[in-house]
Amino acid sequence: MKCIVLKKAFDQSNIVEFVNSVPYFELVATCNTVFEAYEILNSKKIDLIFLDTDLPKVSGIDFIQSLNSKPLFIFFSSNANLAVEGFNLNALDFLLKPFSFDRFLRASNKALEANSIKDKLVFREKENMASNIATNDFMMVKTDYQTIVIKLENILYFEGLKDYIKIYTSQNPKPVVTLNSLKKLQLNLPPEKFSRIHKSFIVGIEHIKSINKSQVVINDKYIPIGESYKNIFSAKMEEMRI
Repeated sequence: MKCIVLKKAFDQSNIVEFVNSVPYFELVATCNTVFEAYEILNSKKIDLIFLDTDLPKVSGIDFIQSLNSKPLFIFFSSNANLAVEGFNLNALDFLLKPFSFDRFLRASNKALEANSIKDKLVFREKENMASNIATNDFMMVKTDYQTIVIKLENILYFEGLKDYIKIYTSQNPKPVVTLNSLKKLQLNLPPEKFSRIHKSFIVGIEHIKSINKSQVVINDKYIPIGESYKNIFSAKMEEMRI
Protein backbone atom coordinates (compact mmCIF):
# COMPACT_ATOMS: atom_id res chain seq x y z
CA MET A 1 0.00 0.00 0.00
CA LYS A 2 1.34 3.41 -0.96
CA CYS A 3 1.01 5.82 1.95
CA ILE A 4 2.08 9.23 3.18
CA VAL A 5 2.56 10.61 6.67
CA LEU A 6 1.36 14.13 7.37
CA LYS A 7 2.76 15.40 10.67
CA LYS A 8 4.19 18.45 12.39
CA ALA A 9 7.88 19.11 11.70
CA PHE A 10 8.88 18.45 15.31
CA ASP A 11 6.46 15.65 16.07
CA GLN A 12 7.99 13.27 18.61
CA SER A 13 6.00 10.15 17.74
CA ASN A 14 7.54 7.12 16.03
CA ILE A 15 4.99 7.16 13.22
CA VAL A 16 7.52 7.21 10.36
CA GLU A 17 9.61 4.46 11.92
CA PHE A 18 6.49 2.39 12.48
CA VAL A 19 5.31 2.81 8.87
CA ASN A 20 8.70 1.74 7.57
CA SER A 21 8.56 -1.36 9.77
CA VAL A 22 5.39 -2.73 8.16
CA PRO A 23 6.19 -4.78 5.03
CA TYR A 24 2.95 -4.05 3.18
CA PHE A 25 3.43 -0.26 3.41
CA GLU A 26 5.42 1.82 0.94
CA LEU A 27 6.10 5.25 2.44
CA VAL A 28 5.91 7.61 -0.53
CA ALA A 29 6.47 10.85 1.39
CA THR A 30 6.56 12.47 4.81
CA CYS A 31 4.87 15.88 4.72
CA ASN A 32 4.94 18.64 7.31
CA THR A 33 2.20 20.81 5.82
CA VAL A 34 -1.07 20.11 4.07
CA PHE A 35 0.23 21.94 1.01
CA GLU A 36 3.00 19.37 0.58
CA ALA A 37 0.39 16.62 0.95
CA TYR A 38 -1.83 18.22 -1.70
CA GLU A 39 1.06 18.10 -4.18
CA ILE A 40 1.70 14.43 -3.50
CA LEU A 41 -1.98 13.49 -3.81
CA ASN A 42 -2.25 15.40 -7.09
CA SER A 43 0.75 13.64 -8.63
CA LYS A 44 0.65 10.09 -7.23
CA LYS A 45 -1.88 7.40 -6.37
CA ILE A 46 -1.94 7.17 -2.58
CA ASP A 47 -3.84 4.41 -0.79
CA LEU A 48 -3.51 5.59 2.81
CA ILE A 49 -2.72 8.75 4.81
CA PHE A 50 -1.54 8.82 8.41
CA LEU A 51 -2.12 12.37 9.60
CA ASP A 52 -1.94 14.42 12.74
CA THR A 53 -5.04 16.36 13.72
CA ASP A 54 -2.87 19.24 15.01
CA LEU A 55 -1.10 20.74 12.01
CA PRO A 56 0.05 24.33 11.34
CA LYS A 57 -2.44 26.64 9.56
CA VAL A 58 -4.82 23.87 8.44
CA SER A 59 -5.77 21.03 10.80
CA GLY A 60 -5.69 17.42 9.72
CA ILE A 61 -9.47 17.25 10.06
CA ASP A 62 -9.95 20.34 7.88
CA PHE A 63 -7.53 18.85 5.35
CA ILE A 64 -9.53 15.62 5.04
CA GLN A 65 -12.78 17.57 4.70
CA SER A 66 -11.26 19.58 1.85
CA LEU A 67 -10.51 16.51 -0.31
CA ASN A 68 -12.97 15.61 -3.05
CA SER A 69 -11.44 12.18 -3.51
CA LYS A 70 -10.18 10.72 -0.24
CA PRO A 71 -7.72 7.86 0.19
CA LEU A 72 -8.12 5.74 3.30
CA PHE A 73 -6.88 7.67 6.33
CA ILE A 74 -5.93 7.20 9.98
CA PHE A 75 -5.69 10.10 12.43
CA PHE A 76 -3.17 10.33 15.24
CA SER A 77 -3.46 12.98 17.93
CA SER A 78 -2.71 13.98 21.51
CA ASN A 79 -6.31 15.21 21.88
CA ALA A 80 -8.70 12.36 22.69
CA ASN A 81 -11.69 14.70 22.30
CA LEU A 82 -11.18 14.71 18.52
CA ALA A 83 -11.73 10.97 18.17
CA VAL A 84 -15.49 11.25 17.62
CA GLU A 85 -15.02 13.93 14.97
CA GLY A 86 -12.42 11.77 13.28
CA PHE A 87 -14.68 8.73 13.14
CA ASN A 88 -17.55 10.89 11.89
CA LEU A 89 -15.36 11.56 8.84
CA ASN A 90 -15.00 7.78 8.34
CA ALA A 91 -11.44 7.53 9.60
CA LEU A 92 -10.26 3.91 9.76
CA ASP A 93 -8.80 4.47 13.20
CA PHE A 94 -7.71 7.11 15.70
CA LEU A 95 -4.33 6.70 17.42
CA LEU A 96 -3.95 8.59 20.69
CA LYS A 97 -0.38 9.72 21.28
CA PRO A 98 1.78 8.24 22.59
CA PHE A 99 0.82 4.94 20.96
CA SER A 100 2.69 1.64 20.90
CA PHE A 101 3.74 -0.33 17.85
CA ASP A 102 1.15 -3.00 18.72
CA ARG A 103 -1.59 -0.37 18.67
CA PHE A 104 -0.24 1.03 15.40
CA LEU A 105 -0.15 -2.46 13.88
CA ARG A 106 -3.82 -3.06 14.74
CA ALA A 107 -4.71 0.15 12.89
CA SER A 108 -2.48 -0.87 9.98
CA ASN A 109 -4.22 -4.22 9.65
CA LYS A 110 -7.55 -2.41 9.43
CA ALA A 111 -6.12 -0.38 6.56
CA LEU A 112 -4.86 -3.50 4.77
CA GLU A 113 -8.27 -5.17 5.04
CA ALA A 114 -10.13 -2.02 3.94
CA ASN A 115 -7.81 -1.57 0.96
CA SER A 116 -8.34 -5.18 -0.09
CA ILE A 117 -12.13 -4.71 0.01
CA LYS A 118 -11.81 -1.45 -1.93
CA ASP A 119 -9.70 -3.14 -4.63
CA LYS A 120 -12.26 -5.92 -5.01
CA LEU A 121 -15.10 -3.43 -5.42
CA VAL A 122 -13.15 -1.47 -8.03
CA PHE A 123 -12.33 -4.70 -9.89
CA ARG A 124 -15.99 -5.76 -9.92
CA GLU A 125 -17.05 -2.34 -11.17
CA LYS A 126 -14.51 -2.47 -14.00
CA GLU A 127 -15.50 -6.05 -14.81
CA ASN A 128 -19.18 -5.09 -15.02
CA MET A 129 -18.36 -2.12 -17.23
CA ALA A 130 -16.12 -4.22 -19.45
CA SER A 131 -18.74 -6.94 -19.77
CA ASN A 132 -21.54 -4.55 -20.74
CA ILE A 133 -19.95 -2.29 -23.35
CA ALA A 134 -22.13 -0.54 -25.90
CA THR A 135 -21.01 1.18 -29.10
CA ASN A 136 -23.20 2.75 -31.79
CA ASP A 137 -23.56 -0.67 -33.46
CA PHE A 138 -23.41 -3.41 -30.83
CA MET A 139 -22.99 -4.22 -27.17
CA MET A 140 -21.00 -6.91 -25.40
CA VAL A 141 -22.90 -8.59 -22.60
CA LYS A 142 -21.60 -10.98 -19.97
CA THR A 143 -24.13 -13.70 -19.22
CA ASP A 144 -23.61 -16.98 -17.40
CA TYR A 145 -20.04 -17.98 -18.28
CA GLN A 146 -19.66 -16.23 -21.60
CA THR A 147 -19.69 -12.81 -23.24
CA ILE A 148 -22.04 -12.40 -26.18
CA VAL A 149 -22.35 -9.71 -28.83
CA ILE A 150 -25.77 -8.18 -29.52
CA LYS A 151 -26.45 -5.75 -32.33
CA LEU A 152 -28.20 -2.66 -31.01
CA GLU A 153 -30.58 -2.65 -33.97
CA ASN A 154 -31.95 -6.00 -32.76
CA ILE A 155 -32.70 -4.89 -29.19
CA LEU A 156 -36.42 -4.36 -28.57
CA TYR A 157 -36.21 -3.25 -24.96
CA PHE A 158 -34.45 -3.71 -21.62
CA GLU A 159 -36.24 -4.65 -18.40
CA GLY A 160 -34.56 -3.98 -15.06
CA LEU A 161 -35.05 -6.39 -12.15
CA LYS A 162 -33.13 -5.23 -9.05
CA ASP A 163 -29.49 -6.12 -9.85
CA TYR A 164 -30.26 -7.80 -13.17
CA ILE A 165 -31.36 -6.76 -16.65
CA LYS A 166 -33.35 -8.73 -19.19
CA ILE A 167 -32.50 -7.86 -22.80
CA TYR A 168 -35.27 -8.66 -25.28
CA THR A 169 -34.25 -8.93 -28.92
CA SER A 170 -35.93 -9.54 -32.25
CA GLN A 171 -33.73 -12.61 -32.77
CA ASN A 172 -34.72 -14.68 -29.76
CA PRO A 173 -38.01 -15.11 -27.86
CA LYS A 174 -36.07 -15.65 -24.62
CA PRO A 175 -34.34 -12.62 -23.04
CA VAL A 176 -30.63 -12.41 -22.33
CA VAL A 177 -30.07 -11.94 -18.58
CA THR A 178 -27.04 -10.04 -17.27
CA LEU A 179 -25.85 -8.53 -14.00
CA ASN A 180 -26.17 -4.75 -14.29
CA SER A 181 -28.51 -1.84 -13.55
CA LEU A 182 -30.55 0.26 -15.98
CA LYS A 183 -28.98 3.42 -14.58
CA LYS A 184 -25.46 2.29 -15.50
CA LEU A 185 -26.54 0.78 -18.80
CA GLN A 186 -28.31 3.96 -19.88
CA LEU A 187 -25.03 5.89 -19.70
CA ASN A 188 -23.55 3.66 -22.42
CA LEU A 189 -26.51 3.57 -24.81
CA PRO A 190 -26.84 5.99 -27.76
CA PRO A 191 -29.75 8.30 -26.80
CA GLU A 192 -30.92 8.59 -30.40
CA LYS A 193 -31.65 4.84 -30.42
CA PHE A 194 -32.95 4.19 -26.90
CA SER A 195 -35.14 5.95 -24.36
CA ARG A 196 -35.83 5.34 -20.69
CA ILE A 197 -39.61 5.42 -20.29
CA HIS A 198 -40.01 3.81 -16.87
CA LYS A 199 -37.87 3.00 -13.84
CA SER A 200 -37.88 -0.60 -15.10
CA PHE A 201 -37.76 -0.17 -18.89
CA ILE A 202 -35.54 1.24 -21.64
CA VAL A 203 -37.00 0.82 -25.14
CA GLY A 204 -35.52 0.65 -28.62
CA ILE A 205 -37.10 3.65 -30.34
CA GLU A 206 -37.15 2.18 -33.86
CA HIS A 207 -39.12 -0.85 -32.61
CA ILE A 208 -42.00 1.16 -31.15
CA LYS A 209 -45.22 0.33 -33.03
CA SER A 210 -47.50 2.78 -31.26
CA ILE A 211 -47.66 5.20 -28.32
CA ASN A 212 -50.56 6.28 -26.16
CA LYS A 213 -50.69 8.38 -22.99
CA SER A 214 -49.52 5.63 -20.67
CA GLN A 215 -47.92 2.91 -22.82
CA VAL A 216 -45.79 2.07 -25.80
CA VAL A 217 -46.28 -1.07 -27.85
CA ILE A 218 -43.31 -3.13 -29.08
CA ASN A 219 -44.33 -6.30 -30.92
CA ASP A 220 -47.24 -7.46 -28.75
CA LYS A 221 -45.77 -6.13 -25.50
CA TYR A 222 -47.44 -3.18 -23.77
CA ILE A 223 -44.78 -1.28 -21.81
CA PRO A 224 -45.85 1.35 -19.26
CA ILE A 225 -44.59 4.95 -19.41
CA GLY A 226 -43.71 6.17 -15.92
CA GLU A 227 -45.05 9.55 -14.81
CA SER A 228 -41.57 10.95 -14.17
CA TYR A 229 -40.44 9.97 -17.70
CA LYS A 230 -43.45 11.18 -19.71
CA ASN A 231 -42.31 14.73 -20.46
CA ILE A 232 -38.79 13.80 -21.53
CA PHE A 233 -39.99 10.90 -23.65
CA SER A 234 -42.71 13.03 -25.29
CA ALA A 235 -40.19 15.76 -26.07
CA LYS A 236 -37.84 13.23 -27.65
CA MET A 237 -40.61 11.76 -29.78
CA GLU A 238 -41.70 15.26 -30.86
CA GLU A 239 -38.17 16.03 -32.04
CA MET A 240 -38.07 12.82 -34.08
CA ARG A 241 -41.49 13.30 -35.63
CA ILE A 242 -41.44 14.12 -39.31
